Amino acid sequence: MGRVHRLEEQTCHKRSSWWNACSFLRFSSANIVTNFMGTAFLLAILGGFLADAFFTTYSIYLISAAIEFVGLLILTIQAHIPALKPPSCIMGTTNSGACEKVDGGGDAAMLFAGLYLVALGVGGIKGSLPPHGAEQFDESTAEGRKQRSSFFNYYVFSLSCGALIAVTVVVWIEDNKGWQWGLGVSTASILISIPLFLLGSHKYRNKLPVGSPITTMLKVIAAAICDKWCKAGKNSSNAIMNMSPSEILETEETNNNVKEDHQSPLSESLKFLNRAVTSQPCHPMLQCTVKEVEEVKVVLRILPIFMSTIMLNCCLAQLSTFSIQQSSTMDTNLGSFKVPPASLPVFPVLFIMVLAPMYDHAILPFARKITRTETGITHLQRIGTGLVLSIVAMAVAALVETKRKKTALIHGLTDSTEPLPITFLWVALQYLFLGSADLFTLAGMMEFFFTEAPWSMRSLATALSWASLAMGYYSSTVLVSLINKVTSVVGHTPWLLGSNLNHYHLERFYWFLCVLSGINFLHYLFWASSYKYTTQI
Repeated sequence: MGRVHRLEEQTCHKRSSWWNACSFLRFSSANIVTNFMGTAFLLAILGGFLADAFFTTYSIYLISAAIEFVGLLILTIQAHIPALKPPSCIMGTTNSGACEKVDGGGDAAMLFAGLYLVALGVGGIKGSLPPHGAEQFDESTAEGRKQRSSFFNYYVFSLSCGALIAVTVVVWIEDNKGWQWGLGVSTASILISIPLFLLGSHKYRNKLPVGSPITTMLKVIAAAICDKWCKAGKNSSNAIMNMSPSEILETEETNNNVKEDHQSPLSESLKFLNRAVTSQPCHPMLQCTVKEVEEVKVVLRILPIFMSTIMLNCCLAQLSTFSIQQSSTMDTNLGSFKVPPASLPVFPVLFIMVLAPMYDHAILPFARKITRTETGITHLQRIGTGLVLSIVAMAVAALVETKRKKTALIHGLTDSTEPLPITFLWVALQYLFLGSADLFTLAGMMEFFFTEAPWSMRSLATALSWASLAMGYYSSTVLVSLINKVTSVVGHTPWLLGSNLNHYHLERFYWFLCVLSGINFLHYLFWASSYKYTTQI
């Protein structure tokens, strides 16, 4: 999404008379980026649900890849044909004196159709590919579980490899050859990935769909609530212990690994749900099994953990918005090479690419030796480490922004559009901490949700990792808008809106995020400290 910011840079750094328009463009582009990425990540929930309920992860990946290919093809065609796009904006000017937006007719429809087909495809891939990969390992053995853990680490590593190509090679192609060529590379890449994925078809292990897990959850909750009004006499001997369709196991491994115990007692946590089986149901459709009730309890217990990670992803959203805008006002030269601000996300990508193998081959083996446990570092400890790093990142970001504004003041460049005499590498510090936080938290969340969730909803649960990212991006959009409204009323000057980034109060915003992240971490500790794993750790 750095493309939005590159257009902004070309427009906003040429003529000072356009600063008011550029202020609006900065604010709008920040929200456009976060809304688009939020939508793409949120659609992972749909992909995970369909994989669990009606299709396999294998099928959902192929369908989603085809949808993304169509979306990228539409965007490539539009970028290639002049009649389907606005006039070229060269050096910030056109014949009319300003860059034009796409019109509100067919061209706009084509643009947004392409964009949101891409979002739909990305969501489906993210909701199906991680659980598909994790299903290939034998979780009945310690070695298989270790390999599954490594898979999640290297999945994030692979995402970073793709991101590295995107923010370097593709950015260069778009800047120097044209957007149609950059989009063409992306289109070709997703097209090539499909036959590569198909090469392993004969070896893949696929979990067959067993019906909607959401229906089961709603049934258990409805049965427990209805029991309060229509009690038919509690009698534990009448508890329904029959096997439900969702208990059908798809592979021999699962048959050996997940044993049904029809006489197992109900757990003491979330006792109100026990009424779903300890009382006669108000309606035959609300009959529940002990296993169904316990599975719903597991899902409800992991939801607070999920909610605690949203704040971190709200902080991560700043990497795609204000951090790039900061860098565009600084000296972006590395020797004789000028780094495009839109390529600055290369820093967290590089940090992840270095840290992921180091974590898997050095940190984890050392932790296993010290703790004498299979995981070495538990999933919740890993997520918590990421949350702490996000707090540090926001504090560093606030200090760097203070230093940047102080440099502008000292050199009398507060009202200038000239680059400040301070290297953009200072911004790389916050990228370092946020990139590290992303690795610890994203991989930790995916493994935690996959291993803890009931077998029938593993894909959907794994997709919660991406839903957390989506809600973080949406929260960033709401937070920025809310802060501007409040500060414009209270202080008569919005913190994050104006004609010049040097007049923003971005450092206050970063400190605010730091405080919110600290409070969120305390909330996380409350739930994590009392959480009991359902699987071996």
